[in-house]
Parts: sequence; structure tokens; C-alpha cells
Amino acid sequence: MARTWKCGGLRWVDGRPVLRWDGGRSSALTWGQRVAFRVAEDGVRGCAGARGHPCPARAVVAGRGIGARCEECARLDRAHSVAADSLADDPRPYHVYLAWFGPGLTKVGITAVERGSARLLEQGAVCFGWLGAGPLMAARRTEELLRAALGVPDRIPYAVKRAVRARLPPTAAERAAEPAGLHARATGLDGWPESLARCPFRPVDHMAAFRFAAAPPAVAEVTELVPGGAVGGELVAAAGPDLHVATAGGRVVVLDTRLMTGWELVAAGDDELSVPVRDLRGTAPAPHEQDGLF
Repeated sequence: MARTWKCGGLRWVDGRPVLRWDGGRSSALTWGQRVAFRVAEDGVRGCAGARGHPCPARAVVAGRGIGARCEECARLDRAHSVAADSLADDPRPYHVYLAWFGPGLTKVGITAVERGSARLLEQGAVCFGWLGAGPLMAARRTEELLRAALGVPDRIPYAVKRAVRARLPPTAAERAAEPAGLHARATGLDGWPESLARCPFRPVDHMAAFRFAAAPPAVAEVTELVPGGAVGGELVAAAGPDLHVATAGGRVVVLDTRLMTGWELVAAGDDELSVPVRDLRGTAPAPHEQDGLF
């Protein structure tokens, strides 16, 4: 009987994408690596639980949902997040940042200083710069100030991010121009909390980390996994939770790894794509014990 794997999500470690698996194992991904798996024929997608705990109801969730959580587990998970403003007593210092994903797509956000740039890699930010650092609530107030004054959001949908990756400016200077202008406007505003130390603009570019310049542009994205469905091909780029996979014939398809959570997966032998996809232009086991599905 083929061994099954359950994906625990994609993380960026030391600037590289790493897939986590239930049981604590992980798979560091490399460019040119073959990625191939199939969903169990009789599989259903189970709720991923909340805060590291299994779903008490063992609920089944929809294939298209990126959260892979039932309503109750999603509520519990969000209730303990910084985004929900429920951790006002968090003593850690936080960065406020501007993240750029493509022309006209800049957002403001916060992340714990101790996390460095990991949060920006996980969001798929092509370029970013720190605005300031200080206590959580000061960082949150600054985020709200900048959203209102600069007219920038605190969230950008991944579908929008994916749609612009094929036409990113070719130079780092061009990619930094928009956040640089917003940074200059932001630092000139009144109303910053006194406890937040402002940072000079020093852009960090992730084009090489994501490998966008060296990879063919993606033309489609996976919308959901289904029982018996397969994804297979060569890993040519990655950003945030997304893997860019060159399938048979060289067609590059984006797989949001959040769609993998909750499914039982098995290794596949062929480079096959038999799951639902959407047009982006409209929108090998080792001989020893495996550490991951691939």
C-alpha cells in the first residue's frame, strides 16, 4: 500500500521554500526538482484544526478553501492571531513595513522584529522596506495611520499578486521606486507614535529568491485538488505559498500549497496535471526513508 502524506504548509527558511508534513518532517525544495503527487482516490479533505490541535469534530472542508479549517477551528485560530488585535500585551517589538508585489500593488503591514524578512517571503513580496520598529500597539496605530493617509491596503489577494508576476520591471531600482516614494511620504506624516523608531528606506528585493527572472511565466493556477487528481512537473519558481511548476509540454502552473492541506497525498510517477485550473491570463522517492512526499 502506497504511503500517504499530509501537508502542513509551506514555510520559508533561510530564504528557501520548505514544505512541512504532519509528524514534524519537512522537505527543502530546490529549483529543477520534480514535484509529483496524487490525491488518494477515496480521499476527503479534513479540517486542519487550530493552533496545533486536531479538529475535535473531524470536519470535512471544501477543496477550494485555502484555510482548510471548519468554521469553529477558523474562529479559534484567528482569535489568537496578531491580525485579530487579541495580543495587545505581546512584549515583542514589531516592524512596520511597505511590501510591493507589482505595479500599483503596495501594502502596509506589521511583523515581529524577531521574524526578520520571513513574513515578507511568506506573502510573496517582490520588494519591501521597513518603515519603523516599536511596541505592538504603536506599530498597529502606525499601520492604520498609513493606510488612511497613503491609501494603501493591509491585504492584497493572491490572485491579484499572481496576475502581475509575468510583467514585473526588470531592474531592482524600478521595483523599488514605488515603495520608495510611499516611504518618503509616510515619514513626512504627522501623528506617528513616539515609541516607534523610524527606519530609513533600504529596499530588499526578492526577485532572485523567488526565481521569477529565470523561470517562464505562469499561465494558469490550480483552483482546487480533487480525489484522484494529480499534479506533476518541475519546480521553476516559488513565492509566498505558491509553487510554480512546469508541467508536461512546458506549461507553468501555480500551485497554492494551502490547497494541499487536509488531503491524503501519495507520490505520483508521471508528470500529470488532472486537477481543475484557471487561466492566469484571464485570471521521485529516494531509496531510503523519505522526509517528505517529494
